[in-house]
Amino acid sequence: MNALAQVPPDFLHALGTLRKAQCRSELRLAEIPAPARLAPFAVALGAEVMAPGPGSGTTPVHGPAAMALAAASGTEDDDDTELATGRFILLHDPEGSAVWDGEFRIVTYIRAQLEPEMGNDEMLGTVAWTWLVEALENHKAPYRAAGGTATRVLSESFGTLSDRPGSIDIELRASWTPESSDVTAHLEAWSDMVCTFAGLPPLPDGVTALPRRRRN
Repeated sequence: MNALAQVPPDFLHALGTLRKAQCRSELRLAEIPAPARLAPFAVALGAEVMAPGPGSGTTPVHGPAAMALAAASGTEDDDDTELATGRFILLHDPEGSAVWDGEFRIVTYIRAQLEPEMGNDEMLGTVAWTWLVEALENHKAPYRAAGGTATRVLSESFGTLSDRPGSIDIELRASWTPESSDVTAHLEAWSDMVCTFAGLPPLPDGVTALPRRRRN
């Protein structure tokens, strides 16, 4: 039997809607190996946001994008500075899951370095969760049973590495159940949130992100 014939129609439909997502051009998306034990069917995407060049015209509003441009001062390797990374995983169990409250579950992860002032903000976790909720609402991505954890990661170097400056990262692990197998808006909302974590400003009203070819 053809392997494709064994894939549930609902999951095939979900994969098709992922391909329709119009994500921001600053975001680099690529398919990565999906976890094999979380669900009978799964697909995973890795994402990274790189620092815009000094002449790009993009004005960062906070966080790593602002720090990268301030430190780069026009050097040739500006584009190699990673601002944020993330993973977007779509799980499907045709028999449904009581824990998910549905047949699909979206599991996400985002990590970005913060400015010290933001990293020490006691409300940081609440702000990170608010970004997620607002992104889903702005893209009209219906969901339920959402949950997540925001973590601050403090890195300090010692000994031969003591000359490295300390850093504070924010990590957000979140999952939710989409209301249907159409997950286009969910991927677009999540991609916007990755860019928010990276410190990039939101797109102006009326401006639509152009689809970016995913790397193989």
